[in-house]
Amino acid sequence: MIRLELGEIARLAPGRLDAAGDVAAVDGVSIDSRTVEPGDLFVAVGRGAEFVDEARARGAAATLVPDDAFAAFAALGRAVRDRSSARVVAITGSVGKTTTKDILGALCAAHVPTVVAEGSRNNEIGLPLTLCRIERETEIVVVEMGMRGIGQIAELCAIARPQIGVVTSVGPVHLELLGTVERVAQTKAEVVTTLPPGGTAVVPADEPLLVPYLRDDVRTIGFGPGGEVRLVSFEATADGAQLTVDVEEERVELEFAFGARHAAANALAALGAYWALGLPLERAYVGARAARLSPWRGEEAPLPGDGLLINDAYNANPISMAAALEHLVDRAGPRRRVAVLGDMAELGPDAPAYHREVGTAAERAGVSVLVAVGELARGYLAGAPAIGETRWAANAESGLAALREVLEPGDCVLVKGSRSVGLEAVAEALAVVAA
Repeated sequence: MIRLELGEIARLAPGRLDAAGDVAAVDGVSIDSRTVEPGDLFVAVGRGAEFVDEARARGAAATLVPDDAFAAFAALGRAVRDRSSARVVAITGSVGKTTTKDILGALCAAHVPTVVAEGSRNNEIGLPLTLCRIERETEIVVVEMGMRGIGQIAELCAIARPQIGVVTSVGPVHLELLGTVERVAQTKAEVVTTLPPGGTAVVPADEPLLVPYLRDDVRTIGFGPGGEVRLVSFEATADGAQLTVDVEEERVELEFAFGARHAAANALAALGAYWALGLPLERAYVGARAARLSPWRGEEAPLPGDGLLINDAYNANPISMAAALEHLVDRAGPRRRVAVLGDMAELGPDAPAYHREVGTAAERAGVSVLVAVGELARGYLAGAPAIGETRWAANAESGLAALREVLEPGDCVLVKGSRSVGLEAVAEALAVVAA
């Protein structure tokens, strides 16, 4: 991290700031006492105040118990960002933002010093933590932005000041908060409307809901059908996928270590941002080979009898559920198709209808066994009356028990649901048994 003086930290982030000895500056920021390194500033968030002594024992240069954690992190992240000439790419969207972030980070890191958000650090604390990893030599910063309401992405943009904004998709997410998909588009578009003149917006070419927010003083790069960045072909391989992409008139061949067809759209969005950064298209293949996705996003593991587990348990909404079911079809081959599907959260009053639609999609996908987990997940069963073997479970623990009743050697199992359901525990239990 670009060094921050303790005197400045005291001005920016009021609270209890204690230094170790005669330390005058810090070289990093951490909120986890277990990962503190010498020279770091440990910032206590929530119950973090209970671990201040542990952070000091691990070599923290200073500890801060802020009066307002969100305000403190915003100030620290902004201070580091202001000292850097790095170009910032901000990524948001209803689905695929973390995958797009992972791909773009790998593409860029192959050529220039790059800082990439870890996991899904995309909120008022996660984004500043990413900015606090910027070094003097950093040239590109790739951040992810989530939201819980109108104005939140704009607030994050005010901290990160991106020159390139990416919207991966617009769909029915956070409807309990926003009410309509149109308002979802309005909120996601804040990553475009806050760009400086001369910036670049990378957006789906076929998304009319974003058109009102595009600007004449900001370059627009469309990806997907009809856009400047277009998929020519997708071919699954034994260990991933090979994509052929046209970027305007230039053809690019890319190989990835993951094979989900729906990830191709994320690769197009990432390539659009990579192009906007002026990095060499003819060398994009170098970073593509190194790209790895964050945990629980289509992770695969063997199951007994040549079976296969697809752990896509990080989160779920109607768009990502449909894509995951399509991927189940692609990967299952002759195997029996088993889907363990948890509630999709934050869908508002139309949640039951969305769950029935996903159940119907599972039936169309040829799912033989459907285990529905959570109260809303009853809708999956209602939408899939022709699936022969079904189970309902109230929670992940009972869902695992229900799955074990019907699982057979050689099955291909998809596990997916919203984070609140915790279906990663089901996937991890299956993987442990298989190992």
